[in-house]
Amino acid sequence: MTLNHYLVLSFILFILGFAVLSLRRNLLIMLMGVEIMLNAVNIALVAFSRLHQGVEGQMAAFFVIVLAAAEAGVGLAIVIALFRKRASVQTHMFMDLRDRVTRS
Repeated sequence: MTLNHYLVLSFILFILGFAVLSLRRNLLIMLMGVEIMLNAVNIALVAFSRLHQGVEGQMAAFFVIVLAAAEAGVGLAIVIALFRKRASVQTHMFMDLRDRVTRS
């Protein structure tokens, strides 16, 4: 496989993740969209790293993996807390939170 194949795959995954993030209103599904986008970036980083025969891209990909794990942990904790409060993870159920923040 050439670099172009990896970049096309990365681009497709990134667009797919962005579409999921933009179109869906379920917080769990939106978190999965973010994870797909981060993995697309990882594929591109490792592909460029392989092209230049260096480890910088792989180190950056490792950092992104750590960041994604932290994001998943914090994000899932927030989603669970919101689900316990409202018994739903649909984003339209939380529009009043924005109003409360702007009023205070």
